[in-house]
Amino acid sequence: MSTFKNISELSKLLNLIDSSNKPMNYVLRYWEKEFKQIRPKIINKRRYYDPKQVEIIKLIKFLLKNKRLTIRGVKNLLNSNINSLDDYNSYSLKADFYKKNISEKSLQILKKVKKLKAYGKKNSH
Repeated sequence: MSTFKNISELSKLLNLIDSSNKPMNYVLRYWEKEFKQIRPKIINKRRYYDPKQVEIIKLIKFLLKNKRLTIRGVKNLLNSNINSLDDYNSYSLKADFYKKNISEKSLQILKKVKKLKAYGKKNSH
């Protein structure tokens, strides 16, 4: 089941929130202009992102914010063929992103398992 996210939901998911707790949707709109890989579905003048788009945007944010690449650097990386031998560094950066992503998902699963265990102990009497 694919669930689409609107621009505000995606901003919150990516933690693109300003000091007054408002989603910074303008960042996503800017990235949409800069990166041809970002193509939301527009329905009634509202942007909706499918799970594949969300993953691409997460990768872009990771490369820009965590790895401190420039927009041009991220564009080059996204346009490169990571299977070529000359692009070992590109592959390494993407691997870092996937490691971080898996680590975050593992922590979420671990939290859920702990909650289930705690809940089971309360009701085992």
